[in-house]
Amino acid sequence: MSNQNTSEIKFLIELDDNRVPEKLMWSAQDGGVDQEEAKAIMLSIWDSRVKETMRIDLWTKDMPVDEMKIFFHQTLVAMSETFKRATDDEKMADTMKDFCDYFAEKLELTK
Repeated sequence: MSNQNTSEIKFLIELDDNRVPEKLMWSAQDGGVDQEEAKAIMLSIWDSRVKETMRIDLWTKDMPVDEMKIFFHQTLVAMSETFKRATDDEKMADTMKDFCDYFAEKLELTK
């Protein structure tokens, strides 16, 4: 495999003595990101061999709950947009967006 046709994203997780994330850093050279700090990461990986999603969900112990709620909302909105692009199923994407609006309303999030 040629290096000119690859891209790499790296995550560095600093853990405390109980293996709880204290600091999350990520880099994506192609995107101009170098050791940027984050408070949470949600990563989904599709294993087509077993038809199953594998997940990595991490957040630092100092991630504020109010920010976690916003993070979830924005992730759900992005997933509905990605779903539409990936499947061209506008009706279900709109249904997902309706849920995102409901989610934001119930959590009293401002846009």
